[in-house]
Amino acid sequence: MPLVAHTDLPTFQRLREEGEEILDPARASHQDIREIHIGLLNMMPDAALEATERQFFRLVGACNQIVQFHVHPFTVKGLKRSPQAQAHIDKYYESFEKIKLDGLDALIISGANVTHPSLSEEEFWQPLTEVFSWAKENVTSILCSCLATHALIQSCYDITRTRLPAKRWGVFSHKLINRAHPLVAEINTRFDVPHSRFNEIFQTDMEQKGIKVLAASKEAGVHLAVSPDGFRVVFFQGHPEYDAISLLKEYKREVMRFYHGEINDYPPFPENYFDLPVQQIFSDYEPHVRSTRQTGKKLDDFPEALVLEHIDNTWSDTAKAIFNNWLGKIYQLTHQDRRLPFMDGVDPNNPLDL
Repeated sequence: MPLVAHTDLPTFQRLREEGEEILDPARASHQDIREIHIGLLNMMPDAALEATERQFFRLVGACNQIVQFHVHPFTVKGLKRSPQAQAHIDKYYESFEKIKLDGLDALIISGANVTHPSLSEEEFWQPLTEVFSWAKENVTSILCSCLATHALIQSCYDITRTRLPAKRWGVFSHKLINRAHPLVAEINTRFDVPHSRFNEIFQTDMEQKGIKVLAASKEAGVHLAVSPDGFRVVFFQGHPEYDAISLLKEYKREVMRFYHGEINDYPPFPENYFDLPVQQIFSDYEPHVRSTRQTGKKLDDFPEALVLEHIDNTWSDTAKAIFNNWLGKIYQLTHQDRRLPFMDGVDPNNPLDL
């Protein structure tokens, strides 16, 4: 069933323009269909703020459960914002206080950029852990993306992520480890997922704390895991929500950072993402970037338009299937009442049970 445009958030109109079915509130009010309310804690930097909205909204809207989806974006303090991004947040986002008052059936927590070696040193750490504490006792299931996965695991299981020798960046093949879990029902046993991170929590560390790993890659490590109870928290280390061109946009940003002297090394290609013709186009562009960086001459436009037809998305179908399974399970668990039957025998005050 489609998303309900219960606010004037511009993302709804963008999705309509892309062909997504979006219900207006008046039409939604005449349907005798149950609602599910999903929070989106969006901590992404300004350049990706609205794109992240669209990416997760699409995955929710692609779910085939007979239900109306209301997505409630909000954020936390401690994230530096431009005036434009802050104006967007002030106008369209809800406060955490309102979220707590109204309640949620599910919660998605995005990644974020960091500026300190330790997550606990970040300004957003304390507000984020407050969201964790509330959600663990009041939300049926929490889905964490990338940095949010690292943060919740550090907060609840005392596992600190490990800095990688180089950025884990590209599209990687993953294989199911636990095929019986309902979250991965009827999906391919091998599938692609984009990754973009400098840090990792390893499979052995997760399993020592009882976290159940569902899918992993020999090259990229764990992508999909769940809390010991099997469902209360879903962990992504990759980015299945990414658009086809998300890694292309990120590569462009890195090239521009090199041009402006913000980084010293020219960025490598994301792994398993650019085909040979695209690699050749960008390899031909590199000497021009290096030359103009030294001479101060005008930089030619990044040749993005020349490569778009070569960029493929090899992960979204699996991402949609996992989201459909996730939201379908939430629908089942919250259908009768707010009680969580899968939590019988689980102590909510014990982080190892969450």
